[in-house]
Amino acid sequence: MNKLIFSEEFCQPENLHPFTLTRQIQDIRIGILTIREKWERMMGLPSFDKKEDDYKDLQRSVNIDEAVGDGVCFMIHGNVLPTAKLVKSIKRLKNGEFLATEGGTGIAYRFTKNEIADRYKIKVGHAVMTKVAIRTIQYPWDIFQLNDWAIREDFALLTARRKSQKISKTNKVENPSQVFIEKGAKVEHSIINASTGPVYIGRDAEVMEGCIIRGPFAMGENACLKMGTKVYGATTLGPACVVGGEIKNSVLFGYSNKAHDGYLGDSVLGEWCNMGAGTSNSNLKNNASDVKVWTPKGEMNAGIKCGVMMGDYSRTAVNTAINTGTVIGVSCNVFGTGLTPKYIPNFSWGSEGVKRYEFEKALLDIEAWKHLKAEHVTDDEKSILKYIFEKF
Repeated sequence: MNKLIFSEEFCQPENLHPFTLTRQIQDIRIGILTIREKWERMMGLPSFDKKEDDYKDLQRSVNIDEAVGDGVCFMIHGNVLPTAKLVKSIKRLKNGEFLATEGGTGIAYRFTKNEIADRYKIKVGHAVMTKVAIRTIQYPWDIFQLNDWAIREDFALLTARRKSQKISKTNKVENPSQVFIEKGAKVEHSIINASTGPVYIGRDAEVMEGCIIRGPFAMGENACLKMGTKVYGATTLGPACVVGGEIKNSVLFGYSNKAHDGYLGDSVLGEWCNMGAGTSNSNLKNNASDVKVWTPKGEMNAGIKCGVMMGDYSRTAVNTAINTGTVIGVSCNVFGTGLTPKYIPNFSWGSEGVKRYEFEKALLDIEAWKHLKAEHVTDDEKSILKYIFEKF
């Protein structure tokens, strides 16, 4: 069987903290789909993850010598975003060849069992240079900065040769040819402006009355926009997200809530997050200077606008005021007076980072939140969270 194998090697996943603490890079959502879902669709192949001998090696992780079998494998760097031209170039590779940028960086490899050197290495005999534009995500702010482009790419991929569900006449729509509504979705009494970019409404999603949407915009399966929500592009709501208030140029990976009034802009939220009523973030400094953001390697410049990067399973209390360019770790319960600190460590209780969430209490709270969406904490999640609690 032919297959894709993703590798985080040379991708520096630590730079995408906190999102790569709980997932592989290829499972980050940008645009409508995750990076994995994009590659699987465009290559027409199932995917696996190259074992990295760390705590994120799960059921889908494989050693390359065992995975190859009698088929052809394409090994892809997990942070590379596919395009039609790039996929075409990769499909042209011959066994033992790899695709490289003009700078000499290899990004995709084709091999069979004949090219296996050992369980960790493959023999590559020829580099095929490409002039195709390569887009990668290297830091968390790349996710929202590239989201406009990514929504447009995914919209074209998902809607090609397909017909949208009919748009209800109760809505006011500009450029309806760029609005695609999947079966089961409900959209009534709202304003949709797709002249600035496409609008994609996923299966069984709901846009309640009075919402104002300006594309590019995408919402996944079972997601919900509550009444009167104002959405500016480029914004993505992953599966089962619930959003209200005002949101702009942000990505919610899935199963997260920003269900009430408050502003979220130029931000990324992981899965199973919740923003309490009235929570707002700053995305622009008062002096309009560049925003510095915490990373494991020290502060870095994220550009003029950057809001909050919130790791999986984290929550804010009502009326939380989030500072410009704030990083919130995994499984934090954020509350306190005034603006939050710029960095809140994993498993923080409060916003000062001085008191830790008790691990068993954190698991119970995560389970309670997941129960609200008819889900449960898996053994894999428990294992990953335990490792993060003990090591990070």
